[in-house]
Amino acid sequence: MNKYVIILYMTMVMIGAIITIYGQQTEAQGDVVIPNEAVRLRILANSDSPADQALKRAVRDAVNEQITTWVSDLTSFEEAKQVIAQHVPEIEQTVARVLQEKKSNQSYKVAFGRVSFPTKIYGSYVYPAGEYDAVLITLGKGEGANWWCVLFPPLCFLDFSTGEAVRPVEKQVEQEKEVDQISEQPLVVEDEQQIEVKFFVAEVWKKLMQ
Repeated sequence: MNKYVIILYMTMVMIGAIITIYGQQTEAQGDVVIPNEAVRLRILANSDSPADQALKRAVRDAVNEQITTWVSDLTSFEEAKQVIAQHVPEIEQTVARVLQEKKSNQSYKVAFGRVSFPTKIYGSYVYPAGEYDAVLITLGKGEGANWWCVLFPPLCFLDFSTGEAVRPVEKQVEQEKEVDQISEQPLVVEDEQQIEVKFFVAEVWKKLMQ
């Protein structure tokens, strides 16, 4: 009888551990829905070198801080677009200033309009590919990893570019590195914590039954 009590107790403990882990993941990855009427910011780095990526982040911080002050009190999507469009020259000046401070001779381009975005999964929400209103900043050749967020409504405390890229299943073997493409099949990656818990449960159960 004691054996069954121990098995029941261990089962309850393991179920509690699994629920705790899944609860933490849900809190960390909660859905963030980008409204249809949104203005994005996308910055393309010159390359993936550490120096170019650091430069991208420096430009990101300066531009984001600047634009946030312009749109923080706005409630209208059309007004936000109008305000940002009027300030494009100032954004260009900010990018130029950052490049000068970082002693970089990279070229740059700032544009505001309809910008193509790839499909992304952020948390548990899929953001479909398409053209969206955005400020696009291209540094140098613009061949490095990009960074993007939502300027209006203000969501630039989230880095949406860290989400999973979605690509067609038939091309996953051919494309070893991440390529932004449209796909209806999201990548599902099992968390290491989940694997460890499952392994632990299986091992404990096996020992108890023995």
